[in-house]
Amino acid sequence: MFNFITKRPLWVNVIAGIILAFLLVFIFLKMLGWITQHGKYLTVPAVTGMKTDDAIKLLEKQGFDVQIQDSIFTDTAATGIVLKQLPDPNATVKINRTVLLTVNKVIPPMVELPQLEGQSLYFALDLLRRNHLQLGDTIFKHTFAKGTIIEAQYNGATIKAKTPVQWGSKITLVVSSGTGDEQMPVPDLMNMTVRDVKALLESKEILLGSILPDPDVRDTANAFVYYQDPPQFDEEKKPKFIKPGQIMDIRVSVAKKAIKDSITVNNPN
Repeated sequence: MFNFITKRPLWVNVIAGIILAFLLVFIFLKMLGWITQHGKYLTVPAVTGMKTDDAIKLLEKQGFDVQIQDSIFTDTAATGIVLKQLPDPNATVKINRTVLLTVNKVIPPMVELPQLEGQSLYFALDLLRRNHLQLGDTIFKHTFAKGTIIEAQYNGATIKAKTPVQWGSKITLVVSSGTGDEQMPVPDLMNMTVRDVKALLESKEILLGSILPDPDVRDTANAFVYYQDPPQFDEEKKPKFIKPGQIMDIRVSVAKKAIKDSITVNNPN
């Protein structure tokens, strides 16, 4: 083999080396093109709006790699669908190109309930909207601060600020409608339990204010009223009146107390 090289003129060996090098480069480039599938292109199908699983299957079947780039949530689109793709639909790309997908979450995320109590109805509605929540219903109750939010409710129960709720949940707002114009006689709460007092006053839309228990009271709900403010009668024993939305305060004891006179009972001092 070496005799073949040494017996030939130098220029022949140089030319042979050049030809061999050219052949090796040519073969390498051909093999590289075959490995990388150079010159082969595909059109990216439109998968926006498709279910994520269906979109991935379609892209992989057509020779693309797929990667979930982001997972967000929007309530203006169906859950679990493709919201965005990159490259764009109908773009021409090389085979084995990775298609990046942005998808809509299947389960809505949790958000915190904003501080609604004490806010005006208009501002509370804006807070709900900015926190991706909806107004479910409005309930009006008589209280002093007309037009303000008394409480928020979720699924029929009172809910406090910063409580996590699902994105898009419907929140019921209890709104003050003022004290009202009608008057009613002050109800007689004497010797009623606090539990019964709450039910009675709620039915009349009267607010229960302070509950002052005697020192020996352990169970306030079952304690008995022996003093109420305002009293049922004035000093001349004429009925007193109250408006819906006004407040009554009470004092309670462990046992019922004998009621001798409404004036003395309502004036323990």
